[in-house]
Amino acid sequence: MTENLTKDTFLTKVFDYEKNSEWKFEGELPCIIDFWAPWCGPCRMVGPVLEELSEEYAGKINIYKVNTDEEQELGGAFGIRSIPSILFVPKDGQPQMAVGALPKQSLKEVIEKELLKTQLN
Repeated sequence: MTENLTKDTFLTKVFDYEKNSEWKFEGELPCIIDFWAPWCGPCRMVGPVLEELSEEYAGKINIYKVNTDEEQELGGAFGIRSIPSILFVPKDGQPQMAVGALPKQSLKEVIEKELLKTQLN
């Protein structure tokens, strides 16, 4: 199941940007964060795909959603200009942002190559 994040849950589960100026991931598992809005057509296409992936990769990665209408500060903190924007956050290293409705296969490739690569070693 994907989980909706508020600013407070984001600060504890992903990155506390109020305390840290440098990136410091707070989570236990790599994650994907979908910045979306209910009125966004492409966002509504990506949503069910992310739900499927959250089941396929349960226990390996977390998939979060941030409603940019409700959490404008989070969108601003990450410079979100268009949605969907998907942030891929590895356990170690810097996160990477992708913009647009990525197909399931592309999302799986990033999960396998970027998010799970450290767990395979």
